[in-house]
Amino acid sequence: MTRGATDGAVPQGTEGPKGRSRRSFAGARPVMDDVARLAGVSKQTVSRVLNDSPAVRPETREAVVAAMRTLGYRPSRSARSLASGRTRMLGVISFDAARYGPASILTAINSAAQEAGYLVSSIALDTADRDTLVRAVQTLSAEGADGLLAIAPQRWVGKALAEAALDVPLMVLENDLGDDASYVTADSRDGARQATEHLLKLGHGTVHHIAGPTGWLSAERRLEAWRDTLRAAGAEVPEPLIGDWSADSGYALGRRLAGRPDVTAVFASNDQMALGVLRALHEAGRHVPDDVSVVGYDDIPEAAHMLPPLTTVRTDFAATGRRSLQLLLSRIDGSTKPRIDHIEPVRLVVRRSTGPAPRRR
Repeated sequence: MTRGATDGAVPQGTEGPKGRSRRSFAGARPVMDDVARLAGVSKQTVSRVLNDSPAVRPETREAVVAAMRTLGYRPSRSARSLASGRTRMLGVISFDAARYGPASILTAINSAAQEAGYLVSSIALDTADRDTLVRAVQTLSAEGADGLLAIAPQRWVGKALAEAALDVPLMVLENDLGDDASYVTADSRDGARQATEHLLKLGHGTVHHIAGPTGWLSAERRLEAWRDTLRAAGAEVPEPLIGDWSADSGYALGRRLAGRPDVTAVFASNDQMALGVLRALHEAGRHVPDDVSVVGYDDIPEAAHMLPPLTTVRTDFAATGRRSLQLLLSRIDGSTKPRIDHIEPVRLVVRRSTGPAPRRR
């Protein structure tokens, strides 16, 4: 990161060290001192104009702007930082960044930050321990981040962030830290409810669930909503099976379900595990959806191309990322209240992996 590298040059015709002009090279870029000299004001006044300060008189502002145009002056990021007291840089901490959801959110954050004129310094952590997280926070704070975004899907991450002493605004995705830390999350509970109700309305007596790993908040919320929806319908609540988000775990657990003729509906907590279930059912000679209906979660790009195309809950990760960035910037600008919570809606996308419950033989 460049720190004030453009403001120390000597204007055209001014002698530098050993009598040599620093501005005698072709294509030399004008700096803030040049603008101040041409406009007949101080460098501090130019800085105030860059920061749109109301303390500058209109005629003075016009003179500075005219000098900028004459010289073709474009303020550097470091100059703007000096003028505003901000670095125009945001820190982002993410976990399991290779997964579709976190990767999509991170891409959206980077795009929205660029549009807003901010740089993003991101740290992807693959080690699940508090010390590593604290070092990441300290690193981004030392770089002068104006605010921090944390994609924090695991419960322990939220606890560690809540204990961290932060002097900049913090926006958390997928985790509610309480106090004044804002958070943004997709509505996992409603998504699980939609998936479970869809299968019950098709006539299935109950729905078996392959959950995400313990300690992941989205997995826990989907598990709770699945269980609550079955209970509200008066349906049997089977023992959930716990996966690890991977297709391999979905396949292994799907094989256990495929051998049970009483299983007619399966709700997997993400699409990768649902993919493993589809393979396990196929190998067991059970047809989808004639024998077993399957619902996934997330609506990854490949979901529509599975055999059969997968019914799933669509999460708009891009909208979640953009919204989190907008809310963080509004906190940095002081234009909103300290705590902001936002729950992004989700919706069920029905495809051909679900159908009416099979008739009893």
